Amino acid sequence: MNNYITSLINQFDYYKTAGDKTLQQLSFKEMNYQLHDNSNSVSIIVKHMVGNMLSRWTNFLTEDGEKQWRQREQEFEATYTTKAEVLADWEKGWQCLYNAITPLKNNDLERIVYIRNESQTVADAIFRQLGHYSYHIGQIAYIGIMIKNEDWQSLSIPKGKSKAYNDSKFSKPKQ
Repeated sequence: MNNYITSLINQFDYYKTAGDKTLQQLSFKEMNYQLHDNSNSVSIIVKHMVGNMLSRWTNFLTEDGEKQWRQREQEFEATYTTKAEVLADWEKGWQCLYNAITPLKNNDLERIVYIRNESQTVADAIFRQLGHYSYHIGQIAYIGIMIKNEDWQSLSIPKGKSKAYNDSKFSKPKQ
């Protein structure tokens, strides 16, 4: 049984879902909003994440995670022309990740892989990326909250709704 791998996939699913729910709420114009020149828009953060995902997860076990073909600096240039393009790239990056980690077995977690010529265990590499993606998805959600303001649909329990949520969860018998 690969319960560690399943748990890791579940964590990636959790963060992907938060990103999905945020992206669904934003128009293409909103995805490209930048507070100032030194900040990134949602679409640029997505582009960076996708570039990172394709680099890290392509041939994950056999090649360095920082591929020669990656153009990291270009990930911070706004080049998407439609929301559909942003979403298609988003899905492409996630699919690359899932294709790499789904076949792993628990004993693969101790294998050595490289990122920027630095050796680490598969487990460390996965945790590194889990942290990286959750960080950026938090940025995406925060930008979404600022843009949507009163129209924002909470990704979890909305403010002021904790008691009602807890009452509904804890009033039912455990199964």
